[in-house]
Amino acid sequence: MTGTLKEKILTKLEKSEKNYVSGGQLAESLGVSRTAVWKAICSLREEGYVIEATTNRGYRLEEGSDILSAAGIAGYMRNGDISGIHVFREVDSTNNEAKKLALAGAPHGTVVAAEKQTAGRGRLGRSFESPAGTGIYFTVIMRPKADLRKALLITTAAAVAVCRSIRELTGKQALIKWVNDIYLEEKKLCGILTESTTDFETGELESVVTGIGINFRTPGSAFSEEARARGICSLYGPDSDTGGTEKPPVTRNELIARIIDELTDICDDLDDRSFLTDYRRWSMVIGREILCIRGKERRKVRALDIDEWGGLVVMTEDGNRETLSSGEISVRW
Repeated sequence: MTGTLKEKILTKLEKSEKNYVSGGQLAESLGVSRTAVWKAICSLREEGYVIEATTNRGYRLEEGSDILSAAGIAGYMRNGDISGIHVFREVDSTNNEAKKLALAGAPHGTVVAAEKQTAGRGRLGRSFESPAGTGIYFTVIMRPKADLRKALLITTAAAVAVCRSIRELTGKQALIKWVNDIYLEEKKLCGILTESTTDFETGELESVVTGIGINFRTPGSAFSEEARARGICSLYGPDSDTGGTEKPPVTRNELIARIIDELTDICDDLDDRSFLTDYRRWSMVIGREILCIRGKERRKVRALDIDEWGGLVVMTEDGNRETLSSGEISVRW
C-alpha cells in the first residue's frame, strides 16, 4: 500500500465498513508505533474526518463521514495506487487542472477530483453547477493509442462506466441520454465532458481528459432556478433542503473508484465494442421521437440505434436514415 501513514490509516478505516479497527492492529499492519497511529488520527480529525475512538475497540470513521481524499479513492480501486490521484478542496474546473497536468507529462490514469468547482463546465460552453461537499467532480487523464475518431467512443465508454457503477453500487436505474448525460427518472443526474489534444503529424490522440460531474446528495436549493427548470436531480435527496433522509449505501470515494476502474477497463481496448451493448440497453432515447439541434436548426427525428462508433442513428420525418456524431438532442419540446 502506497502513501503516507495518514493516508494508509484512512484507507484501512474506509475499507473497514464502519467496523472498529484497534490501534494495535493498525500499528502492527503498518509497522509503526501506536503513538504514531494516534498522531495520524489526530491529524485526520484536524482535516475534518470524524473518527470515533472507543476504549478496547479502537477507531472507526463515523457513519456518514464522506470527505473526498486520495487515500479514500485509492482504497477502493483495484490497484490501490494513490500516487496519481490529486484531490482539491476547490478548483475552477477539474478538467482545467487535468489539462495542465497532462501538458506537464502526467501519465495515463492520473485523476483530479475536487469538493467544489467554481467554474465547472459542460458541453457547448455551458456551466456545470458544482456545490461544495455534496457532489462528485473528477477528471481522468488518458493517453490512448488511438486516432481522433475514437474520442467519441471514450465519451460513450464514460457514460457506460458511470451507469454500471451507479447501478451496481446503489441499485438506482440510471439511463443514458446521447451522447454524454446520465439521467434518473427523466431528470439530469450527471454530465460528462471529454476534451482531447492531438498530434497533428501522426493524427493520434496525445491525451484525453474526461470530466465527470454527478449530483450525489445535493439539496434542490443548492441549484439555480435555471438548473431546476431544466430538470436536475441528485442520487440522494434531490428535492430536500437537508439532503434528504435516504441513506447512501456508498461513499463518494467508493463511487469515484468504481467509475475509474470501469472506465479504465473499457478504454484499455476500445476495439472491443461489447460495452456498447450496455449503452444501447440503458439508452433513454432509442425508440423515441427527439429533437435534433444544430445551431439554430431544429428538427424532429426518431432515434433508432447507436452505431459502432457511438453515433446516434436516426430516421428523419421524410424516412431517411442518418447517423449523428455530434450536436445536441432534446427529449422535451
